[in-house]
Amino acid sequence: MYFPLQGLISSFRLLDIIDILLVAFVLYKLYYLIYNTRAVALIKGLLVLGIVTVVSKVLDLHVINWLLQQGMTVILVALPVVFQPELRRALEQIGRGHLFRSGQVINAEELEHLVDEVVAVTESLSKTRTGALLVFEREVGLNDYIDTGIFIQGIVSRELLGNIFIPNTPLHDGAVIIRENEIMAAGCLLPLTSDRSLSTELGTRHRAAIGISEITDAVVVVVSEETGAISYTYGGHIYRHLEAKSLHKVLLNFLRPAPQGLVNILKWRPLK
Repeated sequence: MYFPLQGLISSFRLLDIIDILLVAFVLYKLYYLIYNTRAVALIKGLLVLGIVTVVSKVLDLHVINWLLQQGMTVILVALPVVFQPELRRALEQIGRGHLFRSGQVINAEELEHLVDEVVAVTESLSKTRTGALLVFEREVGLNDYIDTGIFIQGIVSRELLGNIFIPNTPLHDGAVIIRENEIMAAGCLLPLTSDRSLSTELGTRHRAAIGISEITDAVVVVVSEETGAISYTYGGHIYRHLEAKSLHKVLLNFLRPAPQGLVNILKWRPLK
């Protein structure tokens, strides 16, 4: 018996295989370029809309299908505008040769060292009532905010963080953004929360920490300049007056790499 698949396989040439591998490699690298930006969440949303559109067509839901098709048309037209920052960054990175870079994921020993250094400098800043704002990137990328600061890309250490937050220096008032065990940038600008129910005791640092946690999954550590109190924000909520042991536990819980598997397939991101 003849199967069409056999004919398809027999007609494959070496160049066809190379062609497929090159396309797969380019798609992987393109995803790598945008995975640490908000574009990934938008792409996932488009995929969900596409699946719903197909399902509505199969089930003959004509009105819903028509509305979804019209909506998809409008979205596709708007994509170049929505993705303008990501497209510009991707082209810049391709031009600089970043498309072919590889990287590594932080391991348990590096994570423990990272948390120890952060807790140590946070305690020191708290004692001297030196304001600080540290943002830890997780699944949702923060490149848009990294671009607003001074690029550093240095390994996290208590000495480097302490120098960054020295009062009356250019980087003191901005946020430090940390990706895995690297300080990506300092002096970064963050969006302020619009929540008017917050206590008037919370200043700009705390409102910026809450603001970035409302629109991303970042965990943010804040040291108050007025009281020296240590707080952290996540999911738009602030948790105040932490001790060193509590902060250590919080950071380990949030920053520990998630296990890879079928249940995490939608959260997977490539190595960097």
